[in-house]
Amino acid sequence: MLSDIEIAQKNTMAPIADVAAKIGITEDGLDMYGRYKAKVTMEELRSLQAKASDPAKRGRLILVTAITPTPAGEGKSTVSIGLGDGLRKIGKKSVIALREPSLGPCFGVKGGACGGGYAQIVPMEDINLHFTGDIHAVSIANNLIAALIDNHIQQGNELGIDPRTITWKRCVDLNDRELRNIVVGLGGKSNGVPREDHFCISVASEIMAIVCLSRTISELKERISNIIIGQNYGRQPVKFGDLKCTGAVAALLKDAIRPNIVQTLEKTPAFVHGGPFANIAHGCNSINATLCALATGDYVVTEAGFAADLGAEKFMDIKCRMFGLAPSAVVIVATIRALKMHGGVAKADLAKPDTKALEAGFANLATHIENIGKFGVPAVVAVNKFSTDTPEEIELLESLCSNFGARVVLCEGWEKGGEGAKALAEAVDALCSENKAGFHQLYDDALPLDKKIEKIAKEIYRAGEVEFDGAALKKLKSYEEQGYGRLPVCIAKTQNSISHDPKLTGAPKGYVFPVRDVQLYAGAGFVVAFAGDIMVMPGLPKLPAALNIDVDDDGKISGLF
Repeated sequence: MLSDIEIAQKNTMAPIADVAAKIGITEDGLDMYGRYKAKVTMEELRSLQAKASDPAKRGRLILVTAITPTPAGEGKSTVSIGLGDGLRKIGKKSVIALREPSLGPCFGVKGGACGGGYAQIVPMEDINLHFTGDIHAVSIANNLIAALIDNHIQQGNELGIDPRTITWKRCVDLNDRELRNIVVGLGGKSNGVPREDHFCISVASEIMAIVCLSRTISELKERISNIIIGQNYGRQPVKFGDLKCTGAVAALLKDAIRPNIVQTLEKTPAFVHGGPFANIAHGCNSINATLCALATGDYVVTEAGFAADLGAEKFMDIKCRMFGLAPSAVVIVATIRALKMHGGVAKADLAKPDTKALEAGFANLATHIENIGKFGVPAVVAVNKFSTDTPEEIELLESLCSNFGARVVLCEGWEKGGEGAKALAEAVDALCSENKAGFHQLYDDALPLDKKIEKIAKEIYRAGEVEFDGAALKKLKSYEEQGYGRLPVCIAKTQNSISHDPKLTGAPKGYVFPVRDVQLYAGAGFVVAFAGDIMVMPGLPKLPAALNIDVDDDGKISGLF
């Protein structure tokens, strides 16, 4: 059996100009990054934004989400790509909009992030590693802000910034636990003012969120200026704009704000742009990529990171709220293997048939189905088929979904590409044609910040009670006093459970949900609430994916998933 990277390397890609031409983008509207990657020009971006501003000219937006992740894998990106190809197979003009992979997971837990099998985007090695440099630009822009803050303090501190209150973190796009908590400025007066500092992974940074939520450079600059970097000695918030260096930071991001376009193995156009994590950030591709896709396709397939309790909720309550988007349908990806893990089966035993565990694990899927229903959007369950799935298990899962009132379709995109996703494409097309979506957010803008957090925790995470750290409540009150009370909230928690505790698999409920800290992302336009032991800088596992990755003298990469 060929690995994902071997399948991708055997594929013959089309020139990206030919792929873009399928959706009406001429070569003049592209800045080429070789033969198979491109960015849309700023002029083309403005044109597509203008078209997408008219709801009547937009394609239908399909969100792909999933059950709670397990080590068995779910394949959300694989299904998203397969669905995009499948829609083309049934005669629909589809476009895909996905996030860029982070180097952290690529070298850490799971390897590549471009789909799998015969449902992939290519060139997968380029996309997984450096791509067009967007995430590097985000990292450097973020760290320029950090350097300017420390330099301001070193050079006299005209703004009176209290170094003990600085909330701005440095970043790097790797998993490096040693950088979570550090001390900087050691070595004497000429080397800066000593203080405690921290790193986050680049894709969890506020700059990444800002790039993904900015449509223009003017909007980008406004958001950068509004970043809260800390407090002065009078305990008043200090904005980055007060340092008067916004233009320099924005200059580093002038290309990063423009979407990238690539292709699937079957030459379906795909905008791949932006990469915020969904467990510690808002988990969606850029608004510009989404707008470009909506302007050029009749169906736009996008995905939000991790399960419906994380990525989908943030997609609905943050991204759609900010930009007036409304999904027409949702696809919830599930695998029999993962559901059996939620039912108590060890990873080593997943190949063995176990209908009892599957039935027990179905509670996790049922929770996510209910959660999507709370946003008024119709959903279909896509069962991502594995070779170990038995007919009895498939029949049982279809029956469980049917009895729960959920539509379910078997998806074989990994094995058969678009042909294997035709049934899912037909189901999505039928669902959209019914026009039953009555999309709405989970909470109102006017709800107090702590009540927004409580509503998500109780209605989406199924917590019985929310326990706020006293300092967190005090900060939320201060945010409201500063005029930020109408912002949406972005909860940072584990992706491995519907709850805050990765050990609570399946469908936990009635537990105490602890909010230990909150932080204002005034530039991005949301408040982050940290629950449980979530870290903004992941660490590498005992056996990182880096052990499997290599490159030969011809530059051919191997082992990347």
